[in-house]
Amino acid sequence: MRLAERFLQEGDRVKVTVMFRGREMAHPETGRAVLDRVLEHLKDLSAVDRPTNMEGRFLSIILAPTNKKMPKPAQVAGEQQVAQT
Repeated sequence: MRLAERFLQEGDRVKVTVMFRGREMAHPETGRAVLDRVLEHLKDLSAVDRPTNMEGRFLSIILAPTNKKMPKPAQVAGEQQVAQT
């Protein structure tokens, strides 16, 4: 989830996917519970862009950032160097 947080902070969308194997297909509510935990963890940074969708063996959701894109540290350092010269 740390990578998802970083991507959302940088202004990128995130797709969270749960893959079911074998008999797990009989219990999609378990996968929805996992996605709900992820949504709860990322609720400060994201909004649901595309709701939960079951495609074959995959249950996925797409999250979009709620705040504006934050500059990357390398970009900020590069801009400061250009301003100083």
